[in-house]
Amino acid sequence: MKVEEKLPCLHIVVLGAGGGIGRACVTTALAAGHRVTAILRTLSKLEIIHPNLQIVKGDVSDPGSFSAYLEGKDAVISAIGVNGGFGKDKPTTLYSEGNRNVLNEMVKTGVDRAFFISASALEVSPVVPFFIRLLIKYVVQKLLKHMYEDLRRMEAIIKKSDINWTIIRPPQLTDKPATTKYRVAINAFLKNGLKLSRQDLAHFMIHHITHQKTYRSTVEIAY
Repeated sequence: MKVEEKLPCLHIVVLGAGGGIGRACVTTALAAGHRVTAILRTLSKLEIIHPNLQIVKGDVSDPGSFSAYLEGKDAVISAIGVNGGFGKDKPTTLYSEGNRNVLNEMVKTGVDRAFFISASALEVSPVVPFFIRLLIKYVVQKLLKHMYEDLRRMEAIIKKSDINWTIIRPPQLTDKPATTKYRVAINAFLKNGLKLSRQDLAHFMIHHITHQKTYRSTVEIAY
């Protein structure tokens, strides 16, 4: 899939803008000429100054802290995440309840377009090699059990929504620069998709905000 839209100036809200994906979305959107409202819990985690950028303190667990900033916006990117990883997995409801709050406030404020970040290993892909399927099922899904349980709850909540949502399922993410040379599968599994940079993940979302084939769809993306 190689669709890169030349979009008019949009006003995009990035939730979780202090994390790696969130920061990549902010910088990519600004570089593309958009206006950005970055919402994060710790303001010091986003040290960017730009005339088209508004940085505000907010938390998805407290709808009152961010709802007003959704008014009049064109799209939302929810880049929230736990400080987890292998060996740090703990029970959480951040993804499910946090994004439920986001969806509820989007409906109240009339925002109809959003991206949500999930994970490619949430399902065991039938198109990857057998040993990778075993690794996903018996290692990755076990070590990240709690995070994946909440991501499944999150996806179920999102899929019941009437807004134009896109669930992104990226693989292992890196901090390498954008290449814009990634592969995408919409409502399908991506063969041998093992890595992707956060910058390329952000590039896809920013340049596919109005791409209707991604509406109400789950997207796998990787090199």
